[in-house]
Amino acid sequence: MTAPAVSAAALSPALSIPDFVTHWQGHRALTRRVIETFPDDQLFSFNLGGMRPFGAQAAEIHLVDAMTVTAMRSGEWPEPDWSAGPTDRASLLAAWDAVSAELAEHGPHTDPAFFSGMHALPWGEMPGWVAAIYAVDNEIHHRAQGYVYLRALGIEPPAFYER
Repeated sequence: MTAPAVSAAALSPALSIPDFVTHWQGHRALTRRVIETFPDDQLFSFNLGGMRPFGAQAAEIHLVDAMTVTAMRSGEWPEPDWSAGPTDRASLLAAWDAVSAELAEHGPHTDPAFFSGMHALPWGEMPGWVAAIYAVDNEIHHRAQGYVYLRALGIEPPAFYER
């Protein structure tokens, strides 16, 4: 296996806001490929050990990311209707792409004060940088569950390092 290329951002002691957005977009692109890899009849139905199907987990990722991107743009944290996320691949991918486009447009221009300021999220108060990193961590966590599901279905998941 060849080691992935190391970007200049990876060598920096801290990421700039545009570099953070690029890093997050890489995760979003990888998770999108995981969504696409699932068979249509398994995305919202297959589960293991009582965990939710990956489609439901991806809908949660989408809702958390949409809320976070909205906050980065506006400073407001509108709690989503957790039961109203996308329920089929086409609507999930369309919603996913809309959030990615919003992140690409507005994310690099986020006011740096957003990251150091305290914010009231549905699950508690935290600095903006903690909330933004949480969104990425939540995505990685659930994407890993998707990898386990794909392997259980006998399907090779996308290479995790190709972001």
